[in-house]
Amino acid sequence: MTGSKKKIVIGAIIGGSIALSGLLGYWYYGGFSPVQIQEKMNGGEIVVYEKVSGDYSQAGTVSNRMYYTLLLNDTLTTSKGFGVFYDDPQKVHKSKLRSDVGCIIEGMDSLKVERLKKKYQVKVLPHKEYAVVEFPFEGHLSILMGLNRVHPAIDKYFEEKGYSPDSPVTEIYDMKNEKIIYRKEIARK
Repeated sequence: MTGSKKKIVIGAIIGGSIALSGLLGYWYYGGFSPVQIQEKMNGGEIVVYEKVSGDYSQAGTVSNRMYYTLLLNDTLTTSKGFGVFYDDPQKVHKSKLRSDVGCIIEGMDSLKVERLKKKYQVKVLPHKEYAVVEFPFEGHLSILMGLNRVHPAIDKYFEEKGYSPDSPVTEIYDMKNEKIIYRKEIARK
C-alpha cells in the first residue's frame, strides 16, 4: 500500500470513529429518545426556590446553590431540581426573562415546611392539567438535547391543539430516576 493510500485509510478510520462517537453521544444523551406528549393532571410539589431575572442559563447555578444551601444549612437532601420558566426567550429579551428555580422537597411534615418558610421562599406548584413529556437525564447535554427536541415538540403540539402558547414551562430534573420531566400548563385560547 502506498503512503497516500495509508493516509486515506487512516483518515477514514479516524473519521468513522469520530462519527460513531458522535452518534453514541447523541444516543446516550437522549437524541434518539421518543418525545411522547401526554395530557394529564400533574403538579402539587412543594418547592424551595429563588426568583430569577435574566438569562435562563443561570438556572443550573441557582439550583445547585439552593441544593447545597439546603444540604449544608438544613441537612436536607433533595434529589429533584426544578425550574419554572415564565417567558418565551424568542419573544422576551434575555435580560427580562423570569423564572423560579430551586429544589423539590419531598416527605416533609407541615411543621418542617413551616420552618423552611421562615428562611426561604416556599410554595406548592399548581396541580393542573399539563402536557407532560419525560426525557432521559444523563447530564448537562441531556438538558440541551431537551431544549432542541422537547420544547419544539410541545410548541407544535400546542399549536395543533389550539392551546395558548403563553403558559409557563416547568422542568423537573429527577436525579434519582435519571429523567427530566417537562410540563406546560394547558390553557385554552
